[in-house]
Amino acid sequence: MTNQKTTRPPVVAVLGHIDHGKSSLLEAIRDFGITEGESGGITQHIGAYQVEEATFIDTPGHQAFSAMRSRGAQVADIAILVVAADEGVKDQTEEAINFIEEAGVPMIVAINKMDKEKADANKVKRQLAECGVEVEERGGEIPSVELSAETGDNVDELLEVIALVAEMEDLKADPSARAEGVIIESYLDSQQGPLATILLRQGTLEAGDLVATNSTFGTIKNMQDSQGERLEKIEASQPALMLGFSEVPQVGEKVYHFEEQEEAKEFIEEEERKRSIEAGEGLNAILKVDVQGSIEAIEQVLEGIPQEKIDLKLIKKEVGDISEADVRRAQTV
Repeated sequence: MTNQKTTRPPVVAVLGHIDHGKSSLLEAIRDFGITEGESGGITQHIGAYQVEEATFIDTPGHQAFSAMRSRGAQVADIAILVVAADEGVKDQTEEAINFIEEAGVPMIVAINKMDKEKADANKVKRQLAECGVEVEERGGEIPSVELSAETGDNVDELLEVIALVAEMEDLKADPSARAEGVIIESYLDSQQGPLATILLRQGTLEAGDLVATNSTFGTIKNMQDSQGERLEKIEASQPALMLGFSEVPQVGEKVYHFEEQEEAKEFIEEEERKRSIEAGEGLNAILKVDVQGSIEAIEQVLEGIPQEKIDLKLIKKEVGDISEADVRRAQTV
């Protein structure tokens, strides 16, 4: 299969302190992208939507973002740090900065609530500098936009900055590659069954395709966008609400396209084996060495193994050869 990489829209996560206007900004961006012919706006919450050639993740704060990252899912290409101009940097602002830095994605600072009487953008920038975030106005490299989600002022400027950063990142995807994505939202609907929002990162998915996550699989019966419009196919950076999983997948799980159901089941079984080890079910070991002095040295090496990866327990340690009794004990514990 030939490489056919093309430019894809950026995926943008919005983070910041509670009550600093993350939701209001997402709504302002969404409303900015709704045309006159789209009266009624968003008809359902699917956890993400596309506006002005960008996809915005509408997740419930840092916990979901962290859950995606902890499962190895690279979700966002750009992160917007929202800081209220009248309140400045708070604890959750610093927490969001850490999340963004750990994710290794470009940051854009959105200084929100500039319409408030006590708004002080310069104070916010000084506080951010104390946290290691130097905006361009102060000689740094991080772009910032002073705006108001309430009035809509400068929301268009923020979208322009996002487009510029995305262009510099040169985001690419291959529509012909094997489809791969991330679950960004999931729930059990009493009438339709398991529903999940897929954000595709690579390739193309079509209705009727077989997909699997680390824990479940299914055939795509139906896909919809945030307007409730049916989608026959989706490409990279495009989100869709999917019906077809046999069980509800977990947020942050990766999604892959498979040709055969047996192949999908084998993948899930292998992932379950990996999880059983990573979950620390425990690995019991018998240590037999040639001389007594080796026991302490080897123990120190074994204790250096991260316990969140393997819960290692030495059930026996002594000098001598491995006996049949040792083997039988190892098989039964």
